Amino acid sequence: MIRWQDAYKVVEAMFPLYVALILGYGSVKWWKIFTPEQCGAINRLVCFFTLPIFTFEFTAHVDPFLWNLPFIGADVISKVIIVIVLAFWAKCSPKGSYCWSITSFSLCTLTNSLVVGVPLMKAMYGPMAVDLVVQSSVVQAIIWLTILLFVLEFRRTGLGVTSNASNGDQGKDLEEDVVNSSDRPSFWSLMKVVWLKLAMNPNSYAVYIGIIWALIANRWHLEMPSILEGSILIMSKAGTGTAMFSMGVFMAMQEKTIACGARLTVFGMVLRFIAGPAAMAIGAIAAGLHGDVLRVAIIQAALPQSITSFIFAKEYGLHAEVLSTA
Repeated sequence: MIRWQDAYKVVEAMFPLYVALILGYGSVKWWKIFTPEQCGAINRLVCFFTLPIFTFEFTAHVDPFLWNLPFIGADVISKVIIVIVLAFWAKCSPKGSYCWSITSFSLCTLTNSLVVGVPLMKAMYGPMAVDLVVQSSVVQAIIWLTILLFVLEFRRTGLGVTSNASNGDQGKDLEEDVVNSSDRPSFWSLMKVVWLKLAMNPNSYAVYIGIIWALIANRWHLEMPSILEGSILIMSKAGTGTAMFSMGVFMAMQEKTIACGARLTVFGMVLRFIAGPAAMAIGAIAAGLHGDVLRVAIIQAALPQSITSFIFAKEYGLHAEVLSTA
């Protein structure tokens, strides 16, 4: 049972996030400090500097040799289930949409494990649960956020190429089914452009540099030089705060606080709190999890939406209003 002081620890961890969000919201909505162009610059600062450095910093300090492999396997199985279902829906349903499949994947699977999950799991199940949540966060950054980034870049590259064969109105119509367009360049030439763009995006390799360092450091018991550690920390500590500030700025620029409307809000809640945990329950049972590890696996799948997924959605122009609401 969670005690009052444990519940306070969760509130204590989350409250500063909403301070940053309110400051971002107020700076645009109430105080008119930033112009729309400056708001875009803030999001790019987060996307290309503070967020990748934050990702590298927490990844570099894990110990991959102590990971719970069945727990990670359950996480992978659950997300593969979601991918198969969404791919089938996009391909076979008359209402299927590749763009909405990308957003639905984010809503179902990508959680705010570090900021919300760590204090919550620590209060409920102790250090064991914290280790599992951190492992889940690292795997999310290594595999799933990388895949999300790749798909978003592939979509934007395809839209950019196709829109140069189209006028503005046609470009909007192509957004949902650009994947099926007959006047796109070849798949491999498009892939070449995508990989080139990803190579210039620090989000695509920060986590890999971090995990490589973690493997080397824990294998040979090395420590990062303090001068380098300090240089990373000074930007890393700003990562979560600036991401929430950017989310507040985005919300302030919308006509309504719940920008996506009631229907899409309910849709997002169903994916976040029902579909995601249900898929995790299937994956956890398939991987043979039991006891507190099983409970942690299911609960962490129902945590609030990943801040990183919103930052990516805003940068790549895909349903950012839905993810900000979530």
